[in-house]
Amino acid sequence: MREIGHFIGGRHTPGGSGRFGDVFNPALGEVVAKVALASTAEVDRAVEIAAAAWPAWAATPPLRRARVMFRLKDLLERHRAKLSAAITTEHGKVLSDADGEVQRGLEVVEFACGIPHLLKGEFTESVGTGIDAWSIRQPLGVVAGITPFNFPLMVPLWMIPVALATGNCFILKPSEKDPSVSLLLAELLAEAGLPDGVFQVVQGAREAVEALIAHPGISAISFVGSTAIAETIYRGGTAAGKRVQALGGAKNHLVVMPDADLDDAVDALMGSAYGAAGERCMAVSVAVAVGSAGDKLLAKLEPRVRALRIGPGTDPEAEMGPLVTAEHRAKVSGYIDQGEREGARLVVDGRNLKLQGYENGFFLGGSLFDQVGTDMRIYRDEIFGPVLGVVRSPDLAGAVRMINQHAYGNGVAIFTGDGGAARDFASGVQIGMVGVNVPIPVPMAFHSFGGWKSSLFGDHHIYGPEGVRFYTRYKAITQRWPTGARHGAEFVMPTLGR
Repeated sequence: MREIGHFIGGRHTPGGSGRFGDVFNPALGEVVAKVALASTAEVDRAVEIAAAAWPAWAATPPLRRARVMFRLKDLLERHRAKLSAAITTEHGKVLSDADGEVQRGLEVVEFACGIPHLLKGEFTESVGTGIDAWSIRQPLGVVAGITPFNFPLMVPLWMIPVALATGNCFILKPSEKDPSVSLLLAELLAEAGLPDGVFQVVQGAREAVEALIAHPGISAISFVGSTAIAETIYRGGTAAGKRVQALGGAKNHLVVMPDADLDDAVDALMGSAYGAAGERCMAVSVAVAVGSAGDKLLAKLEPRVRALRIGPGTDPEAEMGPLVTAEHRAKVSGYIDQGEREGARLVVDGRNLKLQGYENGFFLGGSLFDQVGTDMRIYRDEIFGPVLGVVRSPDLAGAVRMINQHAYGNGVAIFTGDGGAARDFASGVQIGMVGVNVPIPVPMAFHSFGGWKSSLFGDHHIYGPEGVRFYTRYKAITQRWPTGARHGAEFVMPTLGR
């Protein structure tokens, strides 16, 4: 059985705790590897090595750090097929979706290639007589990222390039469900010329996470995962004096107006609700049908959901692969049971799907509910599976109120042909990322990603300009050189502009 270890001090390191977790191929339902679960001592060692590597890396000119990012970009492009295959093997998503994940991660690397420009401060000559002032941004030190199973490459790449390019050392604690791609990334960073100890991978579960939160040598933590864990990490990390950005769960709505192009809206719902088996924080799990749109929307949605092509991620014809684990499949199936008990109308039931040759795989068909009420758990909770619920609203104002009252505030979309309605919606909806005739409004790398309300704990969104601010501290410098004249002691608050 293949063992997946750590990457510490510039080399692959076997697990030393003696504890391992199972890594599955979700399409087959079989264990394909064992992943080491790090002890607190192993985390301590990684932090110690990173702390020793940091002064030299922080002193490396930004232009030279950018050249490492340029080489990483080239290596990721050359190895994208290998990276995609590793993602599909352990996560289950179809290969084309895995390739899209690599691409969205690459875009953040491209952004980080511009770090010399992004780190430029501001300068003011003569803020006072003979006095100049300027500002700079400096790295934090050793930072950590705790990332989820659903994007084992993309989400780490939302953090790592910006953190490294700004001069920090980075310790990654990836999901133990699909850890192999993290080691491939470590190898590519080493090949790109990153010094030993600047980037390290510590595999593990709860003990590793708690060790990172508590460690005094960690200056900041980035996290993406469920809301419950995001809040725990935010509270624990900030209590320990760390800077924390913790992105949590979501319940993303897509509003379909009566004047929308219904075929376009249905295409958008299919891809955003059932792509990656719904295991995306930006998946649309609620369709809000406004006014007369409801029955027409259902009539078009139902046959499309029934016709979903489901299979192993390596099947080029498959549109949706399995869920990541048997436990998660059971959880999602339980939500479908719950929806029926609560009185929603189950239009398409995906619970009994069986694929010939993949009977042990963690597959679940697409499910579709109508007449979902806002008091139901299938509306309130993040299901994180291929389950779409349709809610009816008499008008756009009611749809906006419904969305704004929800605990989550990650992403939202509206499909309409009315520019005025779209403008009012985008302005009034209390959500961090908004799409107009765009179903999954993930910002490009030169903007920033993040939600509101219970979808984000901390002040900074991830990657882009917000990422640069998160991984650096602002410093203001005021300077005067003696001219020979003495001014004597001043006992009032200085006002340099006089």
